[in-house]
Amino acid sequence: MDEDNVIQQVEGLRVEDNKVGAGDKKGKDGGKKKSKGGGDPVGKSELNPPPQYIEDRLSLYSKLKEEHDALLAERAANDSQPIKITLPDGKVVDGESWRTTPYQVASGISKGLADNTVIAKVNNEVWDLDRPLEGDCSLQLLKFEDEEAQAVYWHSSAHIMGEAMERSGFYYDMYLEDEGVSSHDFPALENLCKKIIKEKQPFERLEIRKETLLEMFKYNKFKCRILNEKVKTPTTTVYRCGPLIDLCRGPHVRHTGKIKALKVHKNSSTYWEGKADMESLQRIYGISFPDPKMLKEWEKFQEEAKNRDHRKLGREQDLYFFHDLSPGSCFFLPKGAYIYNSLVQFIRSEYRKRGFQEVVTPNIYNSKLWQTSGHWQHYSENMFSFESEKETFALKPMNCPGHCLMFDHRPRSWRELPLRMADFGVLHRNELSGALTGLTRVRRFQQDDAHIFCTMDQIGDEMKGCLDFLRTVYDVFGFSFKLNLSTRPEKFLGEPEVWDQAEKQLENSLNEFGEQWVLNPGDGAFYGPKIDIQIKDAIGRYHQCATIQLDFQLPIRFNLTFVSHDGDDKKRPVIIHRAILGSVERMIAILTENYGGKWPLWLSPRQVMVVPVGPTCEEYAQQVQQEFHSNGLMTDVDLDPSCTLNKKIRNAQLAQYNFILVVGEKEKASETVNVRTRDNKVHGERSVKDCLERLRHLKDTRCRNAEEEF
Repeated sequence: MDEDNVIQQVEGLRVEDNKVGAGDKKGKDGGKKKSKGGGDPVGKSELNPPPQYIEDRLSLYSKLKEEHDALLAERAANDSQPIKITLPDGKVVDGESWRTTPYQVASGISKGLADNTVIAKVNNEVWDLDRPLEGDCSLQLLKFEDEEAQAVYWHSSAHIMGEAMERSGFYYDMYLEDEGVSSHDFPALENLCKKIIKEKQPFERLEIRKETLLEMFKYNKFKCRILNEKVKTPTTTVYRCGPLIDLCRGPHVRHTGKIKALKVHKNSSTYWEGKADMESLQRIYGISFPDPKMLKEWEKFQEEAKNRDHRKLGREQDLYFFHDLSPGSCFFLPKGAYIYNSLVQFIRSEYRKRGFQEVVTPNIYNSKLWQTSGHWQHYSENMFSFESEKETFALKPMNCPGHCLMFDHRPRSWRELPLRMADFGVLHRNELSGALTGLTRVRRFQQDDAHIFCTMDQIGDEMKGCLDFLRTVYDVFGFSFKLNLSTRPEKFLGEPEVWDQAEKQLENSLNEFGEQWVLNPGDGAFYGPKIDIQIKDAIGRYHQCATIQLDFQLPIRFNLTFVSHDGDDKKRPVIIHRAILGSVERMIAILTENYGGKWPLWLSPRQVMVVPVGPTCEEYAQQVQQEFHSNGLMTDVDLDPSCTLNKKIRNAQLAQYNFILVVGEKEKASETVNVRTRDNKVHGERSVKDCLERLRHLKDTRCRNAEEEF
């Protein structure tokens, strides 16, 4: 684990945005146990006197800070040189090394810009606004709207929360032995946060030697554990705001007063480093914004998201459930299984059009396979493994190594390429029990997984095909999406010219695709560049489902070859990993929340409800139900004698039946049905034949708005 990951691991408060938790950090803070004699926790205030370790910590920090400031002043006096600072619009600003700060540059442009800037980027590295520039550089000034600025803003809010909790005897991922935190504690914490914000405490950065940090945090076994076991460098950084001093890589906002609205909204338990055999910690969740209006909007959004929660809707609509006897593995009930199978059938129909060949591969492999692929060395903790006849086996967490065996089971010719291999095989990943979350984080799942074996020259065309595939699928769902091209990282494997050629083909494919895309330099995997795709749902959240990833290394690990057109039998293919839905389970969660349980006709497990006007029409209603059911429509009939006609119609609408067919004596005599929708749009009387043909057409074409189009 590198130092950045270690520092991120101990930063504490989980602060959330309107997409996902931003900054879920594990494993922090020891200190003294909360007193049991404190009375009502709502009235809990600052510890008086504060623990002695706070004073000791501040004393050591102050000494080190004084030495640091003296060194910085010496550098400013002796080493300062004129520097050129290039802004995003190309304008160049003059400055002095070790003197000029990003905040000063922003102030020179306008006071408004300086006040609204959250953080700087210097030579593409996030940078504290008050940290002096060290040489010629490019400079970006990021406002809250920027994702990196939001991460810093919430990161700083976490430290404010940390100070509040420490001052009241809490910690932001805190060890309380046999005690916990409840919502009754939230008001006191929020009040302390407001006090800290009002004080406008500056965030101070200091780089300190590891042995000094061990002395500074000797009261805290968790921090000492991290410093001893994880931090591999001679020094690392801490940040201070008020009395709080914490391990942190930064950067931060200028001072606590930049946080204008903060709310504590949830708490939970977690294990140290996520391991169930380690200490149990308490975690507090919060959110913050630079404008109170944004907090109000966030609260409204949370209420909407709560109403759309797939776990809630799954129970209400009788789609799926989970059981403690198989954690992380979903039980899909008949109506949920219909949705599941409809998604798989949709992808299968596209596979046939696009030249993919579906295969079936084993679930269990000898560990030697995973050693060859490299997964055993880096991923074995996340795999379910077992012994059999003195050999170690594991359930597969992904399909690619098995597909490599399929490619390699006989000699291959260039005439067979591109070879598009698809697999809906069941996958298992040993996710920590505390991380399991409905359908979005599971242990057992299936993917619309495919691997394309192709030549370097075929990458461009295959990428175009993959992009067209995902657009087709997402158009059916009604998702917009954004694209990012992630290129060669610093630590890459392979030849630079191979990467250059592949990245150029990906870039050309994206340009021809016609959608906007963003370059993420250096963000690719070590084994190949990739295209990241994020879909946007009905309430504005982004989700990453689709993957298009080049892989130069797996063919080398498995020694995959083909015979080229010129007779060379040692030619190496390239593998394209791709999925559109990603995990079918996770896509069902996203779709459930996107539609709010109002499924489009083709996916709906409740497509048609037949409602007889009275007992004399029940036999005809059953005949209609049977005919629609026999023609592939999910159709039910309501024969409940205790309900009135209006009640039956209303029940069907609330249950989200797309179409309600009312039948009375008139319809019985003329072999018709009276059609209305779940949104109470009345289409009137239609013959059974015409209605059936129309609904089948709307279903087969996967119409998103069948109720309107009918």
